[in-house]
Amino acid sequence: MNDLRATIRLQLHAGFTLDDAAARVPYFARLGLSHVYASPILKARPGSTHGYDTLDYGCVNPELGGEDALRRLVACLRAHGMGLIADIVPNHMAVGGSGNRWWEDVLAWGRDSRHAHFFDIDWHAFAPWLHGRILVPFLDRPYGKALKDGMLRLGLDAPTGMFFIHHHEHRFPLCPRDYGAMLSGVQAPSGLCEELSALSADDTRTQACCRVLSRLVAWSRSETGQAAIAALLDQYDPAGACGQTRLHELLERQSYRLAWWRTTPDLINWRRFFDITGLAALSVEHDDVFDAVHRHVIDLYADGLIDGVRVDHIDGLTRPASYCHRLRQCLSAVRHLRPPTAPDSLSIHVEKILHEREHLPSSWNVDGTTGYDFMDQVSAVLHDAAGTAVLDGLWRDHVSDSPTFAMTEHNARFLILRNTFPAEMVGLQTRLAMIAAADIDTRDHGMERIGIALQALLMNFHYYRTYFSENGHERHHADHVTLNIAAKAARSDLLTSYHDVLEWVATILGRTGGQDAAVCNAQERFEHLTAPLAAKSVEDTAFYRYGRLLSRNEVGSDPGRICLSLARFHDENLRRHRMFPDTLLATATHDHKRGEDARMRIAVLSGIAGQWHALVNQWIVGNAHCREHRMMPDRADELILYQAMLGAWPLEPWPDAAARQDFQERMAAWQVKALREAKRHTSWTDPDTEYENACHAFLDHLLDPAISGTFLIDMQTLVGTISPAAALNALAQVVLRYTLPGVPDLYQGTELWDFTLVDPDNRRPVDYDLREKSLRDATSLQQLAARWRTGEIKLHLIHRLLKFRAEYPLLFQAGSYEQVEVSGPARKHVIAFVRRYEQRSLLTVVMRHSWGLVPSPHDLRLDTDMLAQTHLILPLTGRGAWRSILHENRSHEENSNLSLSFLHGIVPVECLFQDG
Repeated sequence: MNDLRATIRLQLHAGFTLDDAAARVPYFARLGLSHVYASPILKARPGSTHGYDTLDYGCVNPELGGEDALRRLVACLRAHGMGLIADIVPNHMAVGGSGNRWWEDVLAWGRDSRHAHFFDIDWHAFAPWLHGRILVPFLDRPYGKALKDGMLRLGLDAPTGMFFIHHHEHRFPLCPRDYGAMLSGVQAPSGLCEELSALSADDTRTQACCRVLSRLVAWSRSETGQAAIAALLDQYDPAGACGQTRLHELLERQSYRLAWWRTTPDLINWRRFFDITGLAALSVEHDDVFDAVHRHVIDLYADGLIDGVRVDHIDGLTRPASYCHRLRQCLSAVRHLRPPTAPDSLSIHVEKILHEREHLPSSWNVDGTTGYDFMDQVSAVLHDAAGTAVLDGLWRDHVSDSPTFAMTEHNARFLILRNTFPAEMVGLQTRLAMIAAADIDTRDHGMERIGIALQALLMNFHYYRTYFSENGHERHHADHVTLNIAAKAARSDLLTSYHDVLEWVATILGRTGGQDAAVCNAQERFEHLTAPLAAKSVEDTAFYRYGRLLSRNEVGSDPGRICLSLARFHDENLRRHRMFPDTLLATATHDHKRGEDARMRIAVLSGIAGQWHALVNQWIVGNAHCREHRMMPDRADELILYQAMLGAWPLEPWPDAAARQDFQERMAAWQVKALREAKRHTSWTDPDTEYENACHAFLDHLLDPAISGTFLIDMQTLVGTISPAAALNALAQVVLRYTLPGVPDLYQGTELWDFTLVDPDNRRPVDYDLREKSLRDATSLQQLAARWRTGEIKLHLIHRLLKFRAEYPLLFQAGSYEQVEVSGPARKHVIAFVRRYEQRSLLTVVMRHSWGLVPSPHDLRLDTDMLAQTHLILPLTGRGAWRSILHENRSHEENSNLSLSFLHGIVPVECLFQDG
């Protein structure tokens, strides 16, 4: 069995099950991959297309085929020398709807439920009428209207004997001890009524409750019981005033309060995944909750059915470092139980968004991240700083209100904090006010002053979170730096009279020691607010508002920074090699905003900024007739649309009307999402159909040859012109991903060109038959270069690199990383480094900013004298010639001053191997 060498990320769902994945394992193995890296496999909400809405941590999702299908997949993987990494979701699970037994138990029994501490619920909410109760904001209209409209109806779940209130797909359980009073009104057996009324939450830990409910089930099936239940439901029928009153009084006795979904931002008293009310946060910092969430995952590892895990949204956990240590400890403790056919290995990767100057703490005891940091770095180093000023000017000329990303993010943060997280803000503010009131030195820091200072701090806090709530695993130096940077920036936003309270707030939130429970609670609340605030304001709002260059609007990236210097890129690679040599290297994920090759195409605009500037201004004037309304879309949305179209545009003209229509529908779906995520003119919660329809009409007109023939010719010409440089960007990105320190991750289907848009477009079905045929029929890299537009050249490159990694795994697992100095006129275009292990060396050379080198549109060659005049400075080892692993029958004598002439006449990406 091979160690973790290279992964393929698969999105599993009812349309692509575990058995479907098993059918493709021979192809994955032939390609050279070592592991399938699957989306969540545990039971999720029915119909889930992603698996992150877990309903039951105790079984494999039956929609994926269940555990039997998992065993079949693993058997197939083992037969091909491969392993399986599973995505796990410890931060949250699906609520609302039906089927979550833990959540329904909490709704039924409230604070007395044995699962009450499983969820992060504030039982002492700031609203007095919510004390001891849970807000359940799933109604499609205000509560009173829902009641009067008959949208809340009582029903009996016959198999369990539980009564529920039903509302569309949602069901809300009634407390069983209320059943006695309800049933006594329809002449149910007095003994049964008395037993039901005497139930308590403690009975859920024994069989008493089940025994009584079983009696209710048996009675309800009798002729008398059926008639009585029908009469009972009639009594609580909201069609009449009496039924409404009874139903309302019954609901008022419950441990939850039903509410309209629009009350959520203001009143929610439990933590969600970001702002998704259908996903409730779990408290896995409690030992029994951790055990309940991970018991089956640990069993799957012990049984040899998984070989590692990918932890979703690690920053959502209260104490991520402690969690990671416990997870590794629990999985390692059962390693001796694994069958002989399973490898004696364990990998743990965490999904984490890192700030530009932030690094994953080594103390977490994990193998690395899922690769967003690498995705940012490798993209940025392939962008050209030369176009920055022109692109800035173009955006500034047309969007004067938020010309910089910093301003765009600031405005988005204010909007999200005010409209999406006011309840979380008030909850934290209240906790801080209580801490202040308990100290004579700070008791005069009132709620309002604390709120103003806290808001300023949150507005300037640009990292995902601090980790002061951790005890024992963190030294907190980086956290203090992060918090102090935000506090310093916040001072400039506040009047001098608020500086003292700001300093106090920052001091409380940065206190270490963990002795004061109130302070710890405030720190946890702060850390659970900054992460979703960053995600929603930056990735899900500002990224859709700021359109200077969309290729930099990517998860884990800073759109305010167009490029990364070569020196910094090498520094990050060295750090990764030293600290996390087994971290994942991704360039596409299920969460990315656009396909990896669309990103590389748009990146070329940084090298032709002047031409793009002129063309966009020409389009703005020339496409005015496509508008049905004068300023719909506005300039920002128009500029963003042009770039999105450019990135997704097909390499070859549409073969028929159906293909054009498919593109139009994909762009239209993207456009609605982009406009609503931006939240400028429309949103998911308050859609403006007039603006959306006008934007849709504008898009339709742009794609109509009868209306916009000139524009379509311009776009096709531009795509054709920049595509050779874009293709070299994309191939360079591939080579870097498969040769730099780390474990390369291939997102499903991206073996060929990937010009997809944001999800769900990037999760569309993959044509594996086409990819398998391309792999079987592949010839040489140079022959494929002649038809590079098919994308087969990319697949071939991936295959050759994976094959080499499989032959020489230690070169990548334990080999050094050495930057190669470049001299000569093309030095700024070259990225070069060497990996060495014992007597073997691999020299990688790729080109960047290729637009200026004029790659051939026929076969991507660079015909320039600059290559011969540019040299790699290499130490002589005496180990013989360099042999190409990408280009057949090519070798080069060892030379301390190796000319790049070896790239002349071929696709200019190269990996040279020296085997002493």
